[in-house]
Amino acid sequence: MEARTRDMRRTDIIIDYRGEQYVCEMKIWRGNEYNSRGERQLVGYLDDYHLTKGYMVSFNFSKNKKTGVQKLLMDGRTIVEAVV
Repeated sequence: MEARTRDMRRTDIIIDYRGEQYVCEMKIWRGNEYNSRGERQLVGYLDDYHLTKGYMVSFNFSKNKKTGVQKLLMDGRTIVEAVV
């Protein structure tokens, strides 16, 4: 079941661990524009939860896409994105 924000938007994963919350968005790779929308969506969730760091996992089934982990800064928030 997807977690919900106060304004009833659904998030993929909210982890509550030792008093801290971690927001993780999961996407299937469908191109740069779709990926950028997912990053902006995650920033919105971070605003809802008053967090400065979030995580995104993109599942890529294309043989042409480079996999790995990268850090992005977007609107003053840090996004750790893993492409697998």
